[in-house]
Amino acid sequence: MTTDRRKLALKRIFSLLWPSDANRASHGEKWISAFGGFIGILAVLWISHGVLDLQGATMVVGSMGASAVLLFAVPHGALSQPWPVFGGHLISAFVGVSCAQHIADPMLAGALAVGLSIGAMYYLHCLHPPGGATALVAVLGGEAVQELGYTFIFSPVLENVLIILAMAVVLNLPFRQRRFPPGLARPAEVKEAMGEKALIAHSDLVYALSQLDSFIDVSEEDLIRIYTLAVHHTHDPVRCHLEGEVCGDEHTDCLCRQLSCAEG
Repeated sequence: MTTDRRKLALKRIFSLLWPSDANRASHGEKWISAFGGFIGILAVLWISHGVLDLQGATMVVGSMGASAVLLFAVPHGALSQPWPVFGGHLISAFVGVSCAQHIADPMLAGALAVGLSIGAMYYLHCLHPPGGATALVAVLGGEAVQELGYTFIFSPVLENVLIILAMAVVLNLPFRQRRFPPGLARPAEVKEAMGEKALIAHSDLVYALSQLDSFIDVSEEDLIRIYTLAVHHTHDPVRCHLEGEVCGDEHTDCLCRQLSCAEG
């Protein structure tokens, strides 16, 4: 392989590994996320250590640590919402304990627990990646976890889930743009106004997402908000929109007019 080809191959590999878009969050946002994760996991570790030995507590908190990243760094993500966090962990814990009790081979039980948990979370609309870790802990968490049986679902998993969700609500509450769940982020009248300005219908968005045939980690509300902000940043509303009239030929700067011309 020539030097140029090596350089080209290395450049290609580097481009695949490097993020396609820079993280545009402010320094304040990053530090708030870090502090929230610290407080949330500290509370979870305190509870888990009282129920399990150090090894079992460490493994359980491992899955909660992954949840903390989502709750405090991506509080408005679809995977971070209350039902995915709550349902994802508890359903996965149930699947994991069931596999541990009915399958003797721990390797097979662990793999099956994760696979079945993913399927269950998908169908129950509570996809939460850390749930896979919770299912695995139920199988491979050691003697302390095994002795708990199905009690493992309620203590420490349910306790930890409630604590970290409560921490996410409280610690994100002072910051309007981070409030969790997203329904607390802005008043209802603002959301209603945004809905009126949105230039994309709910049915169109649902159709577009169905065509991707993949899970998108962003809420429908935020997708519409991003689209609306982008459109209104480039194309200021003209009088025809403000008065509910049909665009005239003179409104050349209007987005819908440009789209109509392009389609024509």
